[in-house]
Amino acid sequence: MKPVIPSLREKKRYLVFEIKSNTSFKQQSAEKAVTEEILKFIGTLGYSKAGVIFLKDNYKNNKGILRVGNKHVDEIKMALGLIKQIEKKNVQVNTIYVSGILNKAKKYLKED
Repeated sequence: MKPVIPSLREKKRYLVFEIKSNTSFKQQSAEKAVTEEILKFIGTLGYSKAGVIFLKDNYKNNKGILRVGNKHVDEIKMALGLIKQIEKKNVQVNTIYVSGILNKAKKYLKED
């Protein structure tokens, strides 16, 4: 089978988000809350079209990176903004930065 040529591949964006709260959350609980809210907001079909992937090695200090299709960035940002509770604790989730390159997104992950 031939590989897909670059002009036909779906373009991706890396979305850096931050969970603002008094407590620190584990990666699993943050991933679960993000996934549930995106599914609630855009549904299963929209979730699969957006191609959302939580990058597991890139979660530190309540900050993480999501990989998303470039046409669905605004929908995912809106879904992240709708997250109000994680583990029954009030939180606010903000999008810090959107990039097409993972290394640039990682720079914003390290900043405090």
